[in-house]
Amino acid sequence: MYSKSAKSIDHVAIAVHSIEDSASEFEKLSGHTCSSVETVESQGVRVAFLGSIELIEPLSPDSAVGRFLERKGQSLHHIAYQTDDIYFELSKLAAESIELIDHEPRTGANGHLVAFIHPRSTGGILTELVQHSE
Repeated sequence: MYSKSAKSIDHVAIAVHSIEDSASEFEKLSGHTCSSVETVESQGVRVAFLGSIELIEPLSPDSAVGRFLERKGQSLHHIAYQTDDIYFELSKLAAESIELIDHEPRTGANGHLVAFIHPRSTGGILTELVQHSE
């Protein structure tokens, strides 16, 4: 049975130094063709999708993703879950004492609403909620 809080995985994000240099490897692995690259200035990244894999490249080394790459190298950056009501989810999670990075959603790739949950509340994994714009 579906509940309002049931979510499916929307995508997994991989931090990379260069989308162009990494895309062919992920095309071979996933069987998907890389989408066009989109710049999301508000998050300091360039992004592209291969099915449910998102490649994220920092716009500068001092951005959050740039610092992540410096510390951890190219690797899994976050897991994103799709929701139909991001405002409800954020309110529910805050009421359950889940540490939110974003208390209000912001515009992410493809114009979708996104919000991040702090890794301290999710077993060390940065987690994103995504509400698709239709």
